[in-house]
Amino acid sequence: MKNIYVSSKADFLLTDYLSGTAGTVIKVEPGGATYPAVDAHPDIYMCKMGIEAHPHIFFGNRNELGEEYPLNIKFNAVCLDRYFIHRLKYTSPELLNEARRLGMALIDVRQGYTKCSCVVVDGHSVITADAGILRRLRQYPGIDVLPVRQGCVRLEGFEYGFLGGASGRVGHEVIFNGDLSVHPDYIAIRSFIEDRGLKVTYFPDYPLTDIGSIIEG
Repeated sequence: MKNIYVSSKADFLLTDYLSGTAGTVIKVEPGGATYPAVDAHPDIYMCKMGIEAHPHIFFGNRNELGEEYPLNIKFNAVCLDRYFIHRLKYTSPELLNEARRLGMALIDVRQGYTKCSCVVVDGHSVITADAGILRRLRQYPGIDVLPVRQGCVRLEGFEYGFLGGASGRVGHEVIFNGDLSVHPDYIAIRSFIEDRGLKVTYFPDYPLTDIGSIIEG
């Protein structure tokens, strides 16, 4: 049985649903490592390495983190099966070493909140609203990218959050924390995921909200 890491601030509808899957739900509590809006976000403290190829979680050392950006993004990378994507100048050296050990190609992007900004659908497919990430990933024919509009996601204390931080791949479904159907690109998002043989799950009872990803591993 796998563990599923989710923010302690996640809605109970999400955590109840996750408890019914083939996994043990582990809630990430605020630890004072960074500012309150993201302090309970799993993707601040850990990185899912691979999807189909060598899937496991790299757990970062919280003592490496600083309170503000960019000192709090050291583990907020996106890992596909062949590619490691992050603002490499700020990546934890230990995490970079793990990516190299797995033979992953390193892709440098300007957005340090890389995982927050990307829905990882499978080992070579990503959804993002970040224009810089989109431009970089389109240079790699082995990566499929769906562009979506910025915003439409809540984040405490900010104008908006990120779709990657409001979602996560669990088993054979991509789960969204809140009502995905109100997103202006809902149909394209759903089609992109279902075309890859995966189920889309969301909760129409509350707004789509960034909780720092749902991480299974």
